[in-house]
Amino acid sequence: MGIDNNIFAKEKINKLLLKFAVPAMFALLVSELYNMVDTVYVGRYIGANAIAALTIAFPIQRLLVAIGLLISVGASTYVARSLGEKNISELKKVILTSLSLALIILIIVSIAIFIFRIPILHGLGASELTYPLAKKYVSIILIGGIFQCLSVVACNIMISLGKTRVSLHANLIGATLNIIINYILIVVMKLEIEGAAIATVISQIFAFVFAFYKFNDVRKVFQLQFSIYSISSSINKKVLSGILTVGFSTFVIEISDAVVSVVLNNILYAEGGDSAIVMIGIITKVSMFMFITIIGMSSAAQPIIAYNFGAENYERMKKTVTTSIKVVIITSFTIWLIFMFFSNTIIGFFLKDTVLLIHTVKAFRLCISLLPLVGVYYVGIYYYQAIGEAKKSFLFSIYRETILFIPLAILFVQIFGIKGAWAAYPITDAIATLTSAYFLRKALKEDFSKDKSLSNLPELSNVKHF
Repeated sequence: MGIDNNIFAKEKINKLLLKFAVPAMFALLVSELYNMVDTVYVGRYIGANAIAALTIAFPIQRLLVAIGLLISVGASTYVARSLGEKNISELKKVILTSLSLALIILIIVSIAIFIFRIPILHGLGASELTYPLAKKYVSIILIGGIFQCLSVVACNIMISLGKTRVSLHANLIGATLNIIINYILIVVMKLEIEGAAIATVISQIFAFVFAFYKFNDVRKVFQLQFSIYSISSSINKKVLSGILTVGFSTFVIEISDAVVSVVLNNILYAEGGDSAIVMIGIITKVSMFMFITIIGMSSAAQPIIAYNFGAENYERMKKTVTTSIKVVIITSFTIWLIFMFFSNTIIGFFLKDTVLLIHTVKAFRLCISLLPLVGVYYVGIYYYQAIGEAKKSFLFSIYRETILFIPLAILFVQIFGIKGAWAAYPITDAIATLTSAYFLRKALKEDFSKDKSLSNLPELSNVKHF
């Protein structure tokens, strides 16, 4: 199925948002499920220290995913633009450059992390108890990270060419296998944390094989040649710059999570030891379900806003912004209610320790208390990205976590102890939401017809299924 530009101008905005949000949320969900499933199994069958070890490893996994998204988001946008221009030569350069770039960067980064894993893991907050477990887990998952990110790049390219179901199927294969293999290796074969890592790698490899089996259609249509020579000679500087520029804001959003994890792991361990690491690990993983909804809904508005801005249909563009804010807040608020009422049951999936469970539930409720409002902030990021305001989009992408949360968390922990870290979340969310609302309100009052530059706009064109 291809992309029909008419839907951006004519279809009901609510329906259109749903059409784009569901695939985005599913892809994000499956990406998070790898670590989530591992956490559930190790928490129930190995113990709290294993959860802490996976929490220590989380920034490394986030870095690998961020690299994949940096390249895949930039490449898929570039591919769609080249296809619309009927510039097949440029399109082929983009595909080869993106895959070559992903392979080279991921191999270098993975090897570097493996070589320096001892100081890296200690720097991420590993203790004497959690370091051996984290070392075992990270040493294995680095292999799967390469396959996962190559799969992400290939799937995003295929989405831009109209093959939208491949990504869903590849992610579904990976997630399903991860659940099954984790059970076999941890529960049946008693392989403990190594079993969790091996299950993740195997499932990522199967997802990769499926994605590239389907990607073979792309290779045939565009007569792409994959070889050692083509990989080493295919990186084009102009194309490389275009890919990295477009994907950078997405990379920043992803990598900010890793930075926050590193900071929190260290300041919380200093205050509360491994138990605090376990708590923040579970809080992060459970709240991620709400973040997936918020980001999926917010990013769904981006192509609609971009198209209508390019078509000078400003009223529909503004209506898309206001509608997406309402939809994302209502949807995330619904999930928030479920989390608030059933937090004991949800957190209980990860923990058997009753005392730790009670403390984690209290902290979790405080952390997510204002989270549904953050949809306004993410709509702001994707709005500025859609209209070509790269600088504002970048500043927004680092504002909430890097500029606001990290300094507040460090300050509050010094004053209030561990509870200060939990309190930093709602205060950050309130400030980020109010700031975003202020800028979006100004933007929606702007008269774009008087001053509009199309030079920075991403082009949206008819993408036919081949």
